Amino acid sequence: MYPRHSPSARHPLWPLAAVLFLTSWLIACQAIPADTSLSDAALALYIRANEDKLGRPASDDPAIVIFTIEPGEPIMSVARRLEEAGLITDAELFRRYLRYTHMDTGVQAGQFELSPSMTMMEIALRLQRGDAPGILVTIPEGWRVEQIADMFTRARVVDGDQFLRLVYGGNATAQQLGGYDFLADLPSDASLEGYLFPDTYELPEQPEPEEILRRMLDNFGRKAAPLLASTPHPEGLSTHQVLTLASIVEREAILPEERPLIAGVYLNRLRRGMRLEADPTVQYAMGYQPATGQWWKTPVSLEEYTTVDSPYNTYLYPGLPPGPICNPGLDAIRAALQPAETDYLYFVARGDGSHIFARTYEEHLRNIRSVRDGG
Repeated sequence: MYPRHSPSARHPLWPLAAVLFLTSWLIACQAIPADTSLSDAALALYIRANEDKLGRPASDDPAIVIFTIEPGEPIMSVARRLEEAGLITDAELFRRYLRYTHMDTGVQAGQFELSPSMTMMEIALRLQRGDAPGILVTIPEGWRVEQIADMFTRARVVDGDQFLRLVYGGNATAQQLGGYDFLADLPSDASLEGYLFPDTYELPEQPEPEEILRRMLDNFGRKAAPLLASTPHPEGLSTHQVLTLASIVEREAILPEERPLIAGVYLNRLRRGMRLEADPTVQYAMGYQPATGQWWKTPVSLEEYTTVDSPYNTYLYPGLPPGPICNPGLDAIRAALQPAETDYLYFVARGDGSHIFARTYEEHLRNIRSVRDGG
């Protein structure tokens, strides 16, 4: 994506971060028996590790399949039969996604018109509402714009390339759609990454890409813009910078209660002139990985932390990246606006979705050894 050059001097944290990132990924992706109850943190970590799979259909086959759910049928039975019918590729992931989104209690009995060309997220929504007209599309928190466009294309919602061209148009596109006050400080060369509010959208059949984008920006204006306008920005950050910080917090934090702490750590590092050294910024800079089908490469190798030459790589470049790395939800935006008052400067992932925080580098090293040794 960006030209490469010889990296600058290596920073003391990058190998440690990579090791712990790999540990978290291995724990999140390991096979867990279906009858094992996951904690909320572990479940969130599992869903994050499998988010690309959730956004891909089982196949490109548009054929309609009539699928029947019996009254009182267990969710796992439904999921297994969906997989057997070729409508989804992973019954256990589907079951856990329903639990994670609290949709497991809303699955209706009856007959449903489904297709292998629908994503797991689409099928989950369809099972909640039967044969109501229109299209339901869920945009999860933390997805980048290319990820959203890819899902639109695969699910045959709209041409993803057309949608991306509009998003990359930034202010010019926004003006075509009528203009938005909350984009007042959007840099002239910036896309609309960060402003596509994650939510579930009910769309008409065969929607135009402009209509989808307008609905997402309108939704941002209703739900996020008032909070951004009414809350003082820390360190005098612009709206665009707040969303940039929020997007990093969105990708980094698994536990809701840790979002303000993680935002506080990053702000402390900014105040001291320290590099943020945020793993998700490296993943963003690396882009799509064809070999694994990932939009967020996991794991990142030790070398990649200091050889991916991009202004988004906060291991190489100081300060915030040029713009958001994903589209954050309201809780992450709130955390960036109202960070925890803390003197922490470091944190490491335990591997279960939680983090251990530290004030000094020496304490940070002890925490790393503790995590590495299973403490």
